[in-house]
Order: sequence, then structure tokens, then C-alpha cells
Amino acid sequence: MYSDAHTHPAIRQRRSLAGSDSSSGQAQHPLSPKLHNADLAPAKIAGRRWGAYSIFALWTNDVHNIANYTFAIGLFAMGYSAVQIMAAMALGAAILYVLMNLSGYMGQRTGVPFPVMSRISFGIRGAQIPAIIRAVIAIAWFGIQTYLASVVLRVLLIAVAPDLARYDRGGALGLSSLGWASFVALWVVQLIILAYGMEMIRKFEGFAGPVILATVLALAVWMVWRVDGRVAWSAGAVSVGLASWNRVLSAASLWLAIYGTLLLNFCDFARSAPSEKCIRSGNFWGLPFNILVFAAISSVLAGAQFSIDGRVITSIADIVAAIPHTGLLVLGCVALLIVTLAVNIMANFVAPAFVLTNLAPRYLNFHRAGLISATLAVLILPWKIYGNPIVIVYFLSGLGALLGPLYGIIMVDYWLIRKSRVHVPDLYTDADTGTYFYTRGANPCALIALAPSATLAVTIVLVPGLESVAPYSWILSAVLSACLYWLITDRARQYVPCSGEAIAVESGRH
Repeated sequence: MYSDAHTHPAIRQRRSLAGSDSSSGQAQHPLSPKLHNADLAPAKIAGRRWGAYSIFALWTNDVHNIANYTFAIGLFAMGYSAVQIMAAMALGAAILYVLMNLSGYMGQRTGVPFPVMSRISFGIRGAQIPAIIRAVIAIAWFGIQTYLASVVLRVLLIAVAPDLARYDRGGALGLSSLGWASFVALWVVQLIILAYGMEMIRKFEGFAGPVILATVLALAVWMVWRVDGRVAWSAGAVSVGLASWNRVLSAASLWLAIYGTLLLNFCDFARSAPSEKCIRSGNFWGLPFNILVFAAISSVLAGAQFSIDGRVITSIADIVAAIPHTGLLVLGCVALLIVTLAVNIMANFVAPAFVLTNLAPRYLNFHRAGLISATLAVLILPWKIYGNPIVIVYFLSGLGALLGPLYGIIMVDYWLIRKSRVHVPDLYTDADTGTYFYTRGANPCALIALAPSATLAVTIVLVPGLESVAPYSWILSAVLSACLYWLITDRARQYVPCSGEAIAVESGRH
């Protein structure tokens, strides 16, 4: 049985401080151990260290990752011109910048992580729906990205020590001995980074950002030098007609969908930002600026390779593999490993760690939950998932389609319905008179708005014959859920804000 005697003294002190609130003039409800612990608590404003550079570095890693280059170069292979790719990336970056700011401001103002943020619109128990959806996607992709990084590590090891190739045959459960060793090694490295918490993650992201940016710039220069400056800037005719604009809109929409996960849980990082100005500045240089640099480099890389041998490369890893010098090949592989781990930690490690903590706050903290999620990522044998298109398309894509409706509901509720008025301490109480108890802990309006919009999103993505509409599934479902929620929610209700500073913990503790 849980008793306050087992609670950390700092938490007991914060609970006593939460007995009254000068900003609302109302008595506050007691904090529930089923909803609150030190890792889920708000981050104190003083001492927040995710400044503009940290946010810029975070996005640098995410924008310039292998999967994104594969996506952009894939557009080139489909016949997109460099102008179309640049236009699509510019449009997508502009929209993403606005939407990510809205998400980031929520985290900065409240100081709470995504699972707790979801309680505002979905209720203290209903919030488990968006949180678990986000976590399942993250755990699966954490395993997959770790596996893909291990493939790069295997290539690196064999290049340095060719005799290791004999250990890259056979094996167990679909991986060779060298494959298992590479996978486990990278898995452990990520756990070590996690062990030091969000502050170590911030430092690692800050280190990895310049590394990957310098690497891709060097690769672009090397490719242009290799072909004496002859770059095929267009894989198809440049057009300004309707078909061209449809291509631009389609690619821009797909780009937004790629960032559907981080649009939801960017507050996990922004909660540690000292000001909204830091978020705006970090997001500007990290998103629009970085994305345009990314689009230009993608065009150069794909165009240069196209002009050499008449084929379009499929991944930036192909370019690294083509480097004739072993030393430079090793440096390229190391850079790819660093950025892959950096992206994996930010996009697929932090989210499930907070979500699992949210499921059982009295028993789990950020570190234990992170270990559990990482273990689950191994048990699902991610290399088998990655090699199974049915699982990728029908399971992960189906779940991913739900991210748009969730974003639409959360944003409309916070910005238009409540006008950013949040009673933060009530996010941690299960009292039936609490602001976010709703009906048995769930908000019926959010669930009603979610059902048809989620059905639309999944239908568009999975039903054959709707391929032309599929790129717009995130936007369409987000708009539908937002409109439905706006229509059925009581907009006349008055909301009383209350700061969470009285129950907040130091930002470095998270």
C-alpha cells in the first residue's frame, strides 16, 4: 500500500506548498501518486537550460538524418525537379515552424511533459490514449533505428577489420553474431546517455548537431568536386502548372506528416526552455533554415550522382559507401552513427520514457521507464519488423495516421477553447472535482472528435485507391478533429489559470 511515508521529502514539501494558490484564490486538490512524481512534475522556470542553440541542435540532428535524405532523394527519383523539392520544403518548413512553435509554447508555459499535457484536453485517464499511441510508435522505431545504425556499424567494423566478415554470417533470430554485437553495443550506448537524464541528452544533441551538418556539407562538396561541378539540378522538367503545384503540396504535406510525432511531444523538450523567444529562435534556425539547407544539399547530392552514372542514389549512406578512402569512409560512418543515435534518442526514446512513467508514476521514473521501453524495442525483434512491409504499412502507418487528429484536438483545446489558461496543479489530481477529471477521468468531447477523424485518417492511409489523397491524411484529419472539437465543446466556460511553480522541480532533475 502506498503511503506518504514512502514519498520523497521534496515531493511531500511540494504537496504542502500546493495547498493554496494566489493566482486563482482557490484551494487546490491534493496531488495523486497515480498521476504525479518528480519526473512528471512541471519544470521550474529558473534553471531551464534548453536555450536557442540546444533547440537548433536538436532540429539539426533530426532534419539531417538518413531517413529524411532518403525521402528527399526519393522525390528526386520520382521525377521532382530541384525547384519543386525546394518549394515543397520551403512550404512545409513554414507551416511546421508555426505549428511547432504552438506546441513548444505549451510546454514552455506549463513546464509539463507530453503525457501530462494530454490530460488538459483528454482528461487525467483519457490522456493515456494519445500517450500510448505515441509511445508504441516510438518504441517500434527506436528498435528499427537502432538496427539501422547497427548496420552502419557493421560496415564500419568490416572496413577497418575485414576478418570480422566471417562473423557476419548465420546467427540467431535473424541477426549474425557481428549483427548482434553491433546492435547491443549501440543499444547500451543509448542507455548510458539516458542514465544521465535530459541534461545529458541536451549535451549530446548539442554535440551531434554540428557534426552531422559539417558531414553533409562535406559530402556535398566532395560530390560536386568528384563530377567537376557538373550537377544534374533537375530530374524532370521544371513546370509552374497545376500538376507541379500538386506535387509541391503533396510533398509538403508528407513532410508535415513525418514530423507528426514531434509535433505532439515537442513539449518534452520545450518545457525546459527559459523563454518563448528561445523556442522561436531555435525553431527558426533549426527548422526553416535547416530544412532549406537540407533541400539544397539533397538536390546537389542526388544531382551529382545522377550526372556520374545515370542513376539516382537512394540514401546518403550510399554516398558514404562510395568514398574510396578508408579513413574518410570511417569518419562518414561515425558521423552517420552519431546522428542516427541523436535522432533516435530525441524522437523515439524520450517519449516512451515519459509515457511509461505516466502509466505508473509511483513505481516508475524516467530512467526505469526508459530501460523498459528500450528492452521492449529489443524483444519485438525490430529487424524483422523493418523487413515486413505489412507491419510497416498496416500497423505503424495506421498508428501514425492517428497523430494528426490528436494534434488538432490538443491545439484547439489549449489555444482556442481555453486560450492557454491551464490549472497546472489540477493535472496531477484524481479528485472528481478537479478541472481535468471530466467524466470518470476522460473528456467525452475529445473522444467524440477523435473517433471520426481517426477513422478518416486510417482509411485514407490504408484503403487501396486513395493513394492520391494519402499525402494529405495528416492535415485533413487534424483539421477535421479540430473543427469537430470546436463545435461540440462548451466555449462559454470560464477557465481559471494556475501556475505549477509551487509543485515544480529543478529542470536538471528531468
